[in-house]
Amino acid sequence: MKSIDGRIAWGLLLVAAGVLFLLQNMGMFEVSGLIFAVLLGAAGAVFLTMVIANRSNWWAVIPGLILVYLGGMIAVDNFIPNFSEVYGGAAFLAVIGLSFWIVYFMNRSYWWAIIPGGVMITLAVVAGLSEIIPGDYIGGTFFLGLGLTFGLVAVLPTPGGRMHWALIPGGILFLMGIVITAISTQFANLVWPIALILAGLYLFFGRSFSKS
Repeated sequence: MKSIDGRIAWGLLLVAAGVLFLLQNMGMFEVSGLIFAVLLGAAGAVFLTMVIANRSNWWAVIPGLILVYLGGMIAVDNFIPNFSEVYGGAAFLAVIGLSFWIVYFMNRSYWWAIIPGGVMITLAVVAGLSEIIPGDYIGGTFFLGLGLTFGLVAVLPTPGGRMHWALIPGGILFLMGIVITAISTQFANLVWPIALILAGLYLFFGRSFSKS
């Protein structure tokens, strides 16, 4: 019955869209931005309803949220011109990332969704920061985000247990992010000497302890 209801909803939505665009092509009606936004939002709502009706349709979360977002952005642009040009790109990436995180929290066995979710959120942060901070910092931010993503893969629960292997790529990426960020800042002249001192102390005391 739920699948029949879904087909009915899609059928009504497609018929409504077809009628509106047919009237527009015949010159009898103009499909405004708000109407197009409503159609996109309605299509997204149908996808989300499929998920609510049956959680095995987890994939529908992704197009559902994207379509709702696109409809919302078109509607906002009708009242705040050029809003999407300023904030749309970063927000779009964030919505895609959020959809993957929802997939993971719906079913912890879909741990793989953490990776695209984290990557897309990282790209959203990078896109947002690119407008307000120098470009030299962006590379470090990107690698820090990737490292944190794999760190979450390692610590978040899954049916098969925690995946500690993710700490290796996570640690490497996070370290790369720290190095790139340090090089890009005015504190680089302090970071490298301190790193050398710490490395020397580690070798000295490590050798001392091994002898004792």
